Amino acid sequence: MAEAAKPAERKKRTITEIRDSKKAGEKIVYTSVLDYTSAKWAEAAAVDVCVVGDSLAMTCHGYPSTVPATMEMMVMHSAAVRRGAPNTFVLGCMPYQSYHTIERALTNATRFMQEASCDAVKPQGGKSQAHILKALVDAGIPTASHIGLTPHTIAMFGGFRIQGRTAEAAMKILEDAFAIQDAGCFMLEFEAVPAKIATVISRQLEIPTIGIGAGAGTDGQILLSYDLLGVFTDFKPKFTKRYANVTEVAVAGLKAYVADVKAGTFPDDVHSYGVDDKEYEKFLGLVEKRRHV
Repeated sequence: MAEAAKPAERKKRTITEIRDSKKAGEKIVYTSVLDYTSAKWAEAAAVDVCVVGDSLAMTCHGYPSTVPATMEMMVMHSAAVRRGAPNTFVLGCMPYQSYHTIERALTNATRFMQEASCDAVKPQGGKSQAHILKALVDAGIPTASHIGLTPHTIAMFGGFRIQGRTAEAAMKILEDAFAIQDAGCFMLEFEAVPAKIATVISRQLEIPTIGIGAGAGTDGQILLSYDLLGVFTDFKPKFTKRYANVTEVAVAGLKAYVADVKAGTFPDDVHSYGVDDKEYEKFLGLVEKRRHV
């Protein structure tokens, strides 16, 4: 009987395909994944881009913000994601203060590419960071950026606040967006920007825009996998839609496990290893003999 044909290996999206998705009118799906297992889920679900976000400082390490994320943390998690999603485009997010000079940015971006096998990197910032972004692009490192609510400068915003609610503030975001495009970045991310503002700015640009809390008018969307799956439950941002409740299922499973162990019903014979009866009897004899030595 002939063997069943193996499913075709998934082909990783390229920078060119991601850039061209805007012209083609194709919505690109990004999700922030944190480890090997969530990366496997994302690849199995045919997510276009796995983003290793520094939000993992909160969701994996229990910090109150993204600021404590270090390069060591980000490279380790990015490498795990690459192993879990070998056929998916992986974008590594550069953590706080890892790109505040050109030299530091180049050194740390290179670590993402060499040590974690990322396909691109993403610092944060627009006009003020344009020289950094251009230096990365000029060095041959595919680069994206992040504007609107930028978690690395959250203290300056006075907390998690929607950006671009006034005409002047919206124009600043537009100028940031053009600066990112002019620096040679292949895409940008809007966070916590009014939907109408993000839509207008997206239409002005040649590069694709990805939104998180920025409405449906961007060229793609990103949500944190731990948020949309209900894994991280400390809080739920307004823009997150829950597609599953993994925590509820997990806690129910753990409670059942605790109950079985307490009742002595786990493990049973099905979940235990056996031994040959003759060897068992021989073992009992040796135990008895040892007792009388």
